[in-house]
Amino acid sequence: MAPRRARPTIEDVAAEAGVSRGTVSRVLNGGVNVSPAALAAVNKAIKQTGYVVNHHARSLVTQRSRSVAFILSEPQEKFFEDPNFPILLRGCTQALAEHDMPLLLSIAGTQEDRERIVRFIAAGHIDGALLVSTHAGNPVVDRLTGLGVPAVACGLPIGHEHDLAYVAVNEAEGARQATAHLAGLGRRRIATVTGPMDTPGGRDRLAGYRDALRTAGLDRDESLVAHGDYTQISGEAAMTKLLKDNPDIDAVFVASDLMAVGAIDAITRSGRRVPDDVAVVGFDDSPAALTARPQLTTVRQPFRRISQEMVRLLLARLDGQEPAAVILPTELVVRASA
Repeated sequence: MAPRRARPTIEDVAAEAGVSRGTVSRVLNGGVNVSPAALAAVNKAIKQTGYVVNHHARSLVTQRSRSVAFILSEPQEKFFEDPNFPILLRGCTQALAEHDMPLLLSIAGTQEDRERIVRFIAAGHIDGALLVSTHAGNPVVDRLTGLGVPAVACGLPIGHEHDLAYVAVNEAEGARQATAHLAGLGRRRIATVTGPMDTPGGRDRLAGYRDALRTAGLDRDESLVAHGDYTQISGEAAMTKLLKDNPDIDAVFVASDLMAVGAIDAITRSGRRVPDDVAVVGFDDSPAALTARPQLTTVRQPFRRISQEMVRLLLARLDGQEPAAVILPTELVVRASA
């Protein structure tokens, strides 16, 4: 049997590149204080020698795991039902892959889940966290902040606006665009189905809806407001109640596409037509907007850019920078439902 070929070492890379071992080490740790010529030579030598970084060995020295947690604060079934979560997970995974950092999915839908995840993080198994669908008062956020773990939230982290980095869209402006579009179509009894009030989307999209009604000179009728939890079944139930209490509704702004699909089901079941009798606008521009019948007019969130910005802010936090916030614009996408 032929002897096994020795695994390339950092010394092999240094010899191939014609530089010192220390230069190779600096390149592997981010390229600080390395000339462009040396950087190019080392990267070429890594490819030629087939050298692979031993992240476990490095973590023993640097106390860094080079892995990140994607923490979803929702029940497990919501990850599979809501199309937005897999899109964000894929985007963050791809962005981190460019830095050779794996992303670990963690579902924090129950108190037991949250406690287990906090213990895992406190043990040093991850360097940072990306927080998705975080509700106000979530203890995971408090514990991460207390532990000093770098984290970035998707959406405004209610209660931690000044001590946690986050990436959000302009929720209120998107809702204003949606409601103003309905008013511009001549609709006068415009209802809304909100998200949970302990989330930034639930709170700020309702505020944008109300602001657009005021601007359009329409009465603010609280009987036209129903609440959902971003699931399709909650959108259907909320719309059913709205139609029962207010049969003259001629439009509805729904705070998520998935809930809007449920709302369309309720409208159709009541014998009404979309958009002839009731116009419908959603929020997200998720795949659900295209599979809806009719296809859904909605407010687009730039999910790919949200993912990229979340990773960028997290890497900045890992480098010791202060928490920062990024607010991205939304876009109204007009289709057949309104």
